[in-house]
Amino acid sequence: MNRTATARNPLVPTLVFAALATAIVSSLGMLLVPSISQRFDVDVATAQWMLTVNLLAGAVATPIMGRLSDGPHKKRLLLASLATMFVGSVMAAAAPTFGVFLAGRVLQGLSYGIVPVTIAIARRYVPPEHAQNTISTLSVTVASGIGIGYPLTGIIAGIFDYSFAFWFGAVFVLATIFVVWKVVPSGPDGRAEQHPFDFAGSCLLAVGLGSLLLTISEGPKWGWVSGTTLALAAFSIVVLALWVRVEIRLDHPLINLRTLKQGEVLLANISAIALGAALYIAMSVSSLVAQADTATGYGLSLPVFWAGFVIFPLSVGSLAANRTVRVLAKRVGMQVMLPIGAIIMAAAGTMLWLLHAELWEILLSMLVFGIGMGASYAAMPALIARSVATQELGSSVSFNQVLRTVGSSFGTAISAAIIATHPGLNGEASPESINMTFLLGALLCIGLGVALLADSARRQEKWKR
Repeated sequence: MNRTATARNPLVPTLVFAALATAIVSSLGMLLVPSISQRFDVDVATAQWMLTVNLLAGAVATPIMGRLSDGPHKKRLLLASLATMFVGSVMAAAAPTFGVFLAGRVLQGLSYGIVPVTIAIARRYVPPEHAQNTISTLSVTVASGIGIGYPLTGIIAGIFDYSFAFWFGAVFVLATIFVVWKVVPSGPDGRAEQHPFDFAGSCLLAVGLGSLLLTISEGPKWGWVSGTTLALAAFSIVVLALWVRVEIRLDHPLINLRTLKQGEVLLANISAIALGAALYIAMSVSSLVAQADTATGYGLSLPVFWAGFVIFPLSVGSLAANRTVRVLAKRVGMQVMLPIGAIIMAAAGTMLWLLHAELWEILLSMLVFGIGMGASYAAMPALIARSVATQELGSSVSFNQVLRTVGSSFGTAISAAIIATHPGLNGEASPESINMTFLLGALLCIGLGVALLADSARRQEKWKR
């Protein structure tokens, strides 16, 4: 039986469907924090742990799943991950206590690691002439899907309650499991190389990265110069340094750090951190502005039912950009799309900074942000896939995904720190803190765009010589 997908094979739509499921599950968070706080009678700061534990689990699981996806059992790994997400969604929906709810959110954290698995499957079974477009589409689908997931979450939670949103996620994942089981080729991948799994590297990265993200996430609450924050930050740096030392010495590490020396891979990973931070700043602060009371001087007083729609143009823009990227990349090259995307995101960030008093201004900024994001996120995995060997693709893409998560964590922490240090009269965010946070997101994109354009010009000059 020929297991190579053809252009008419439903494998690509199935992989996109799986990536979309991860986006739906990932979006079950930010808008629901107030609802969770009320349901379990905990303060908002405690309820925020529903975001923190999900992020930590995803950051730990993603590189492990990425390395496993380079092995022979890709379909088995994808089904097991989706099944775990399904169990987590059911637990979160039916949780009798806050502790059980958090446990469900931990299991849902595996959603962050699904995309590297789908990309590895696409690289293996999709014909070479379609592989690059498929990989770009899968990378963009998650970000685009969040723009769809937010409105769905708001609608469901607004009409019913938070539990129905998680039940919806469970049903969506269950449908994905069935489609994947029917369509994705079964049996081991005969081309995949089998090597001993790097347990030492996995444990060190899990501890080091988990400690770092916990420091970033909780630093604003604990205090950036508190003993707990400084001690945990130092601990994470030591563990991650030890992890790098271990990985470099291994023949088959969890993540082949040697690939980071390649220019295109390095550019993609640096961009992942900066754009991840800028994207999260734009989404989180825009959601805050949408739901804040008009008495704050910046709020739009939208109920949760409508607040999710503020992010929807992001999805529209990213999907449109993904199709455009396929055409432009053939003419100017995929590497050029990365600085173009960063510059477009810089323009969107500047718009958000200067214009966010009216709903249409935020919606337009989100649309432009989505266009830039679609171009950038499509370029990153394509550049990596072009630069690394097939047997290293899963781990390399997963590391890029982890860096996006790290960037999002930085965006979270920085936003929280700015808002906390510039409170309004009643403890809410002040207009000054909103402006400063939007400005920071714009500066991140501007700085990255300028750096990428300079690097592109340098490469063009070198090529002419």
